[in-house]
Amino acid sequence: MDRDRWSGLAIFAEIVEAGSFARAAERMGLSASALSHAMRTLEAKLGVRLLDRTTRSLAPTPAGEALLMSLRPAIASVQRALDDLDRTRDTPAGRIRVSAHRVAAVYAILPRLTDFARVFPDIVVELVVDDGFVDIVAERFDCGVRHAQSLQGDMISVRIGDPVPLVYVAAPGYLERRAAPTAPEDLDDHRCLCYRYTSSGVVHRWGFERDGRSFERTICGDFTTNDVDLLRDAAVSGLGIACLPLPHVAERLATGTLVEVLSGWAPTLPPNHLYYPSRRQPTAAFRLFMDAMRV
Repeated sequence: MDRDRWSGLAIFAEIVEAGSFARAAERMGLSASALSHAMRTLEAKLGVRLLDRTTRSLAPTPAGEALLMSLRPAIASVQRALDDLDRTRDTPAGRIRVSAHRVAAVYAILPRLTDFARVFPDIVVELVVDDGFVDIVAERFDCGVRHAQSLQGDMISVRIGDPVPLVYVAAPGYLERRAAPTAPEDLDDHRCLCYRYTSSGVVHRWGFERDGRSFERTICGDFTTNDVDLLRDAAVSGLGIACLPLPHVAERLATGTLVEVLSGWAPTLPPNHLYYPSRRQPTAAFRLFMDAMRV
């Protein structure tokens, strides 16, 4: 088989699995136009249309679906062979794709990457930040990093951090205009800044813990965003009170641009875990990455 045809078949399978040219291009590190050209070339060589494309949808034709059923076992076999080959290398190599929420990416993963890159220079890490829940199998990630309570049951996980305290914060300028809250019910008289989860669309419910009692409140936010950096910056600007992970605001608390309110009421999030599908056989490179991340 000529090289261009095999490359085109792999691109075809990736496009169908990704569900769009744009998403497949992002996964493969190529442009959507390059993938479109490869598909036109492949279809011309085979003399049959493999994809039905409209401006809103993409699906394999009956001929494309039949071809794909034969290709999938072959592609999986090639991947297993490459993984086996990687395990025999003296110097592990490969690409590790990781999906993590921002706080874990910045404070749990990034600090460990410098030493990891120095020891294993041939292992490439792609860290994709997404605060929503991501289907790591469908999106072709090697692993994800989330809090333990959000993991699916068929995942293997390893702890990569400690429990993460939350903290309620506001800018000193905001508190000059009104008295700081001392109990959760005082929030009714304050502007509250809320976080909305991208994947589910749900607004984060504020939790409270004290004297062995825990409960949650639905907060009617005066400002809502899906980005924790923007949420923190909104609090710094004096827009209102926010609930944020302590590591994400520790520097602002140290410099006094934010101050803690409702001290002793904020709950603690469970530790972050790195997780991957139980049915997947980890490569040597991935095992080394996982070992470098675990606590």
